[in-house]
Amino acid sequence: MIYTPSPWAVILFIAFVASVLGISIHFAKKTKSASGYFAAGGTIHWSVNGVAFAGDYLSAASFLGICGMIAMSGYDGFLYSIGYLGGWIVALFVVAEPMKRMGKFTFTDAIDSKFNSKGIQLSAAISTLVVSIFYLIPQMVGAGSLVTPLLGLPHWAGVVMVGTIVVLIVAMAGMTSTTYVQFLKGGLLIIFSMVLVFLVLSRGISTAPDQGGDVEFHQYTTLKVESVSGSNVSLEDKSYDVIKPLEAGGLKFFLLSKGGEESVWKLDTNGSILEETQYVVQMGDGRVLYNGADKSEEKFYQVGHMSEVYGQPEYEHANLNALSFIDTIKNGTVVRWSKQLVADGNNKYTIYYQNPTPGKDILSPGLKFKVDSDKGAKFTDKLDFVSLMLALFFGTAALPHILIRYYTVPDPASARKSTIVAIACIGLFYVLTLYMGLGAMVNGVIDLTNENMSAPLLARSFGVTIFAIISAIAFATVLGTVSGLIVATSGAVAHDLMDRYMGLKMTDKQKVRAGKLTAVVVGIIAMILGILFKGMNVSYLVGWAFAVAASANLPAIVMILFWKGTTAKGVMASITVGLVSALGLILLSQETFINVYGLPDVTAPVPINNPAIISVPLSFITLVVVSLLTKRKKVC
Repeated sequence: MIYTPSPWAVILFIAFVASVLGISIHFAKKTKSASGYFAAGGTIHWSVNGVAFAGDYLSAASFLGICGMIAMSGYDGFLYSIGYLGGWIVALFVVAEPMKRMGKFTFTDAIDSKFNSKGIQLSAAISTLVVSIFYLIPQMVGAGSLVTPLLGLPHWAGVVMVGTIVVLIVAMAGMTSTTYVQFLKGGLLIIFSMVLVFLVLSRGISTAPDQGGDVEFHQYTTLKVESVSGSNVSLEDKSYDVIKPLEAGGLKFFLLSKGGEESVWKLDTNGSILEETQYVVQMGDGRVLYNGADKSEEKFYQVGHMSEVYGQPEYEHANLNALSFIDTIKNGTVVRWSKQLVADGNNKYTIYYQNPTPGKDILSPGLKFKVDSDKGAKFTDKLDFVSLMLALFFGTAALPHILIRYYTVPDPASARKSTIVAIACIGLFYVLTLYMGLGAMVNGVIDLTNENMSAPLLARSFGVTIFAIISAIAFATVLGTVSGLIVATSGAVAHDLMDRYMGLKMTDKQKVRAGKLTAVVVGIIAMILGILFKGMNVSYLVGWAFAVAASANLPAIVMILFWKGTTAKGVMASITVGLVSALGLILLSQETFINVYGLPDVTAPVPINNPAIISVPLSFITLVVVSLLTKRKKVC
């Protein structure tokens, strides 16, 4: 269906954005010093900072990306939630209090506190910029996804809108306004996610979900193949003309026509059944065909559903609880949606096909990440999964925009307390993502062309009010996270590069002015990248940022804290090697070749998609070796 904006949704959205800008204007009057601009003057209460931590961390990847990934891949999407939360344990026990004691404004301050090294200042500032920009990409992609159903605007308009609003927030008041925007957004996100999960459980599960006629519902259809010739397929008593066969990833599809109407069917493994699918074709001239019709200006979403529960083809049960909801899925069959990219000359076919899957497989690993040898998992598949988890666990404690939040509280004890509050809030939210994602999968809605919209469209199925609120909060989620990222990049340029590395000896007023100018430039770069990466899962993109942060930043932090033999050149070499190796492995991976370069038929030189298992140890080894080679010899 076409995404039609609701006036009520638009009003709520405008009110929320106006409130955010009002907060920024209020604090702008009080922000004069560099400490106030980059670190809120160290005056934020630990409880407020803890919720703001959650507001900063629960980004578009958490709300849009994870829910969408669970809606498409079940438990495998939830593994991102586990990895993101696990990273906070590292943050709590390793970096929280030391970061507060060692730093002043930025991540560079902390790791350079013992050395005063130009090399560390340069490499750490560059790392901050690269990680922040990688993290900005999925936030902007998520922003563009939200405005289409909410305001009826194209993707690029949402990206530009977020970029403009965030630049205003940061340029006016810096970290103080950013903190309170994140506090407001974090609290509202958790509260209304709980409301949405309550509605999902109250509705329950049906094998024929009815959302008031507001969706396109296609029951799973199969027909037995009678015969297949070069130009004709006979399906039971019907005959179809074959336009072309399509093969990819070991799957065989037929693009068929009957009476001028096109459809795509997937041949099963034994070659005797064709299953009806949906498909989108990106034509060479930019047009988008949806099941043969030109839908270039439209978006569609589709019901995922249960086909049977406890062996009953017709089933409907409302008012489930948290356990019975999971148990019902476990004992049923879910018709979920899978997709396959097929290249055919200048045309690229993204084929979305219905894929009946036992509920017990939905709730166990293996649909997205191959980890079971009995199901065809290779050694590189297992290595890739371990690498992803390594990046998520270690990346949190090394994200510059998260680390600088420790400077907004008055003392190390407050840093520890705010981390504990953050863990509680974030842990609760990630449990909720499981129910929101599964709710979208079995009796909610999924945009086949944009899985990031699963949670907002699930809310839409309960009415425009909850949809408007959830969408406005999701938009604020992007605002809060992007604000924190741009504050981090502003500090890296104004404080680390210009003031310390270049030795310009800037006054507080000059630092603030340089920070605001940086915010504008980085905002423009983020808008451009958000438009270019349209359509990719935002949680997957955030995984890249975590991998780069874990590779470039964490080894330096850990070794400075726990190894007295660490030298300035060792830290600089570690950051450089971690940054370059992680970026290189990402750019040469198969997922990048398929989703970024658009080369599905080209085998990438790197067999894994997540670099951390190589780049993190390499960064640690580099630091140790270079430090041993450059340590000062004792004078006798």
